[in-house]
Amino acid sequence: MAKRVPTCSEKEGFILLEHLQSILEHDPQIDEVGFIHSSQLMVLKEGEEPSTFTSTGHKEDARLDLVSSKANEVEGKEAFFWSKEHKLGISTEYLLPLYKAAKNRFMDAYSNYKNISSFSLKNESAASSCELSGIENEVMKHSKALLLLSSDFGTAWNARKLIISKREEFSIADELLVSTLVLSFAPKSESAWNYRRWIINKIAGKCPLEAILEKESDLVEKIAENSKMNYRAWNHRCWLIAYMTSEQALRELNANRNWAALHVADNSCFHYRQKLMLRMLDEVSHGNVEVTLFTQFEHLQQLWKDELDWNDVLIRRYIGREALWLHRRFLAVCWAKHFGTNNIMWKHLSNKDGGGNNVSIFIDNEVGLVRDCLTLSDSIFEDIESQAIHSAAYILWLNREICSPSTIDLNQKLGIGDLRTFLNKMCPGKVRVWDCLLGEHTSRDGAC
Repeated sequence: MAKRVPTCSEKEGFILLEHLQSILEHDPQIDEVGFIHSSQLMVLKEGEEPSTFTSTGHKEDARLDLVSSKANEVEGKEAFFWSKEHKLGISTEYLLPLYKAAKNRFMDAYSNYKNISSFSLKNESAASSCELSGIENEVMKHSKALLLLSSDFGTAWNARKLIISKREEFSIADELLVSTLVLSFAPKSESAWNYRRWIINKIAGKCPLEAILEKESDLVEKIAENSKMNYRAWNHRCWLIAYMTSEQALRELNANRNWAALHVADNSCFHYRQKLMLRMLDEVSHGNVEVTLFTQFEHLQQLWKDELDWNDVLIRRYIGREALWLHRRFLAVCWAKHFGTNNIMWKHLSNKDGGGNNVSIFIDNEVGLVRDCLTLSDSIFEDIESQAIHSAAYILWLNREICSPSTIDLNQKLGIGDLRTFLNKMCPGKVRVWDCLLGEHTSRDGAC
């Protein structure tokens, strides 16, 4: 027999909402919210004191105990919240009545705020600043509770923006914490990420952002660890790059390297690395050809070489990971464009250092990598077919996008006989793909 889900009256929903808001006020440092079944909450509450709050004799604590007592009077609802060590658990069985109560309270407060604000514009003496401030605080309080129950309630986010935009001073930490709370249970909430960007945009130029940028990167990395392939989180981190200096971008690139090496299937992470590298490259590319720029250019060239070498190691270590090959395509295009023989900076450097054809050396290295990946023993690796597909697609793409016609005789350089025959045998399920790619390759340069 299915267990009956308890129901809440409207009055009981408002009592629970008041209890929730009291918990949030009592512990403003709560940084994580979770929704837990009431049976699990009962287990968490075993051995604890009847009251969630620790009484200190203060007037505020007395009020909190009274609210908790009212909530406990709701029949059959003794397990609805749990709060400890700045973590908050909410029973899943009471989300609907809580949501309805929070929505009603917020909409009433917001409607009242808009009416008074509109009336005050016509009659400046209609509402005192103290009265208006009190109504604003009500809207902020109820919107916070509502967003913890419905992360993408756009009106609540917009209400907070409206009030903050009219305030000369506001707590940056508090507003970012509201978004952090929402992201703790809804890590892909576009509204929560947008709100963070809106707050950072608002304070940009008014205070140093270095510490905030560092904390934002840490937050994204923490969320990405628990929420795999989170495009929205990484998109937020990419957005932050616009506020970074070249030195900060370099530090981020180095700090992110270990994490990326442990998450080689996360394409968003490598896209973030690409954005960081382009940020540094853009700063040098738009300067004049001077001695100092030559030094910076040489450093960037070494940075690209190190990234290529590191990517080479990962490709050989983690067989068949497409994200690594896509990252290599980015590195290859930038290498040919900015460090090849047709680039004015490289021409000056090659004349100075007696360098040769940088692109030819690069192509030879790439052919060597692909040859090794195509001839791996399938008795050792399970993903040999995936590795063959990605490496073959890469070298065909490289010959089409970067090299001039007839630069690479793939049959000769790869040393595997006829490339078409080899690939059709290695990956019989991709015959049409190879026919298409090799057919285009043949028509362009006649090498295969």
